[in-house]
Amino acid sequence: MRVMKAWEATMRKTHAAAKRQASNMFGSAHVANVEEEEEDEVHAAGEVYHAERYLPNGDFYTGHWSDNFPHGFGKYWWTDGCMYVGDWYKGKTMGKGTFSWPSGANYQGEFKSGFMDGEGICTGPNGDTYKGFFVMNLKHGYGVKEYTNGDVYDGEWCGGLQQGPGTYQWREGNYYEGEWKNGMMSGKGKLVWSNGNTFEGLWEDNIPKGHGTFTWADGCFYEGNWSNDSTEQNGTYHPSSDDGDEHAEWCQDQLYEVDLQDCIICPLEKIPIMPSQKKLAVWRSTKGNSNSSAQPRRMSVDGRLDGNADVEFHRMQMLEDTERILRARDDASLSSSANSSQFEASPIHIPTVVKKQGDTISKGHKNYELMLNLQLGIRHSVGRPGPTPSLDLKPSAFNPKEKVWTRFPQNGSKYTPPHQSCDFKWKDYCPLVFRTLRMLFKVDAAEYMLSICGDNALRELSSPGKSGSFFYLSSDDRYMIKTIKKAEVKVILRMLSSYFNHFRLYENTLLTKFFGLHCVRLVGAAQRKVRFIIMGNLFRTNTTIHRRFDLKGSSLGRLTDKPESEIEATTILKDLDLKFFFRLHKTWIQEFRRQIDRDCDFLEQERIMDYSLLVGIHFREPSDLAPVDDGTMDDSGVDIEKLPDPGCPNFQLGINMPARVERMEREIETELLGEPTGECYDVVLFFGIIDILQDYDITKKLEHAYKSIHYDATLISAVDPRQYAKRFRDFILKVFTEDE
Repeated sequence: MRVMKAWEATMRKTHAAAKRQASNMFGSAHVANVEEEEEDEVHAAGEVYHAERYLPNGDFYTGHWSDNFPHGFGKYWWTDGCMYVGDWYKGKTMGKGTFSWPSGANYQGEFKSGFMDGEGICTGPNGDTYKGFFVMNLKHGYGVKEYTNGDVYDGEWCGGLQQGPGTYQWREGNYYEGEWKNGMMSGKGKLVWSNGNTFEGLWEDNIPKGHGTFTWADGCFYEGNWSNDSTEQNGTYHPSSDDGDEHAEWCQDQLYEVDLQDCIICPLEKIPIMPSQKKLAVWRSTKGNSNSSAQPRRMSVDGRLDGNADVEFHRMQMLEDTERILRARDDASLSSSANSSQFEASPIHIPTVVKKQGDTISKGHKNYELMLNLQLGIRHSVGRPGPTPSLDLKPSAFNPKEKVWTRFPQNGSKYTPPHQSCDFKWKDYCPLVFRTLRMLFKVDAAEYMLSICGDNALRELSSPGKSGSFFYLSSDDRYMIKTIKKAEVKVILRMLSSYFNHFRLYENTLLTKFFGLHCVRLVGAAQRKVRFIIMGNLFRTNTTIHRRFDLKGSSLGRLTDKPESEIEATTILKDLDLKFFFRLHKTWIQEFRRQIDRDCDFLEQERIMDYSLLVGIHFREPSDLAPVDDGTMDDSGVDIEKLPDPGCPNFQLGINMPARVERMEREIETELLGEPTGECYDVVLFFGIIDILQDYDITKKLEHAYKSIHYDATLISAVDPRQYAKRFRDFILKVFTEDE
């Protein structure tokens, strides 16, 4: 009894201290008792009103409130000393606001879905100040960083690090102007010392590496190949006519060991917790709901719940959607107890033998000559001499009129070899851009030609896609060749510049990789044109893909309707066929969320819709799931030391990623999401965003108008790009969660 009384007294003191601290921080405003306010005031659903919430865990909120969430302008104070003052939208920081840390650091600027996102000013705990643009909490775009020691960086940022053109000014007067990569001087640049000496040339990881020239203030200069490895150094000293050989004994080591010692880049400050990671204790009223608990639910500012609250949150959100959903079909029985026991006994039918996808195009096949034309054209395009690719392309390279026609007569010509196919003409669209993209994707030209144009024939997938396009696979499965319509050619050419820059900025983008855009025109009476785009094959792996899902976040017509026993490894399943949540390791989930947002923003800006996330699952054998625990295993049984970090060069999001899937069950078959069952399986995942060439054109607008008459407009696939991106993002970020 004494222990209980002491505990109660301690809790009363803690709550009283927190209340006093909240009053001190926000003024003398009355901190309302939540239970009293709930009893005294009744507010209609959706009504926005002023409220003060002193939460049992010690957090405090004052400001506009609606439907149990901060909504409008308000202040939220956490017990650890963090505070946000600004705009809210349904429990998320959205708009302009200020976030402050107990260390004295603060951010003032724009927020989006809980993240520092937009233009703002951030002052670090040590006094460093950044003024510029942010994306998903990270410095991204143009910005100026002023360090407490007097140094200043003025230029471009990417993912929180200096990247692109920028100028760094040291307090002593030295400055560097040029290219940056991953927070370091890399690429072409010029460093000027306060004594008048300069170095202009190539840099790598903050030191000269490659060709460059060091010039003294008196006009003498040294030109050559630079390296901090003396065996790779070579160059020539050029004295000025006035001073003779004053620097003749100088060598490159002098630059590395002396001149660069005062040119150290200040490290970036580390913030222990980001605004989007702060948890929001949301009060849920117990009035009229005897089954509810009066305890606050912990929720992150970006709207994602913690721990066991995930299940309740998904249920709450989907109940609203269910009111608008089509009636379940008579044969829906996924959530029966009989099925549950069957699931435990034999959870999934995994074929032991998986045949190679597609039919080989041999002589006599209706598309045999078309395949020969394609191979001849690609061999000519890739092997044709051209300028050395550079990532700094001129705008003219992206001009839709930038194309090259080549005639392929059967008997050969000055530029083309004789062949066994019919006469045809070959067109390359923006050849320099695609050559540069292949270089950016680290594709070797010889291997590329061998893969598509080697002795082995292409394989044609058995049936065309929904759009009527045909798909061909290279012999080694590296590349997929798709026939496309003229409208899709216009779309890729229109967005090619933005697409190129997107891949330069984000190495982990999930968008489909394009390697070439071509057209074959048959010569003669037919005059038929066939347009091709060459893409990377997402499922090119020695690992067997047991399940394939095409996910869009819509429910109308998104069911394959095949029993488990008839599903093959090559069957493309859809949203309502999905029976799993995907649990990614905490090392990757944050990067995954960021990249989904970046890619969706890009597609929305380019007016693209109807894309989907293609997901491949390999179920690991039981023998693979029993690693020896030597202390390096996390709770999911994954070897932490072997997990690549998102910042490591070998990491590629969506490729060969160890993960877990957890079985879900739906109460109503047409619900997009079900409830997790706790049944988990170790898997390897492959995923990426495909079908990114569908413009929201007049055809799609008419489809939207027609289907909206017969069905709920929120459930159909054909919606405008903004709505499509939001729905797609919301669904994917619920299906992919952190593996706790």
